Amino acid sequence: MEVIFIKDLKNQGKKGQIKNVKDGYAENFLIKNGYAIIKNAENLKKLKYEQAKKEAEDKENKKKSEEIAKDLEKEVLEFVVKTGSQDKVFGSISVKQIKDELTKKGYKIEKSQIDLSSAISALGFHNININLYPGVVAKVKIHVIK
Repeated sequence: MEVIFIKDLKNQGKKGQIKNVKDGYAENFLIKNGYAIIKNAENLKKLKYEQAKKEAEDKENKKKSEEIAKDLEKEVLEFVVKTGSQDKVFGSISVKQIKDELTKKGYKIEKSQIDLSSAISALGFHNININLYPGVVAKVKIHVIK
């Protein structure tokens, strides 16, 4: 029996996947527990509609993310830090500080989106990546001054 998965099921199928399974397994487990529906013309039509809708949504979200990335790349975030002898910076710039500064400028960025590969603990300009959407990365300049 062919079924269309409506939920992800580990080691069996992903949402939207069509798979041929044994009748008993389909009826007694997959359909009964809401993991799949029987493949027929009506359900295929619904699946295609949902996939087209999701694709359009993804395209729109990616477009918005690219616009935000262009704006972000024009920004320079300035951080004033305390320094010791020989301009040695006390501490470093954290992801939270970067997030707070971006929030002040009107951007809604999550801490998990900020890619801080190494601590920023020196004066001068630094570049960081912000992952806005899969395949859309903004490079933001950070200026650390005393």
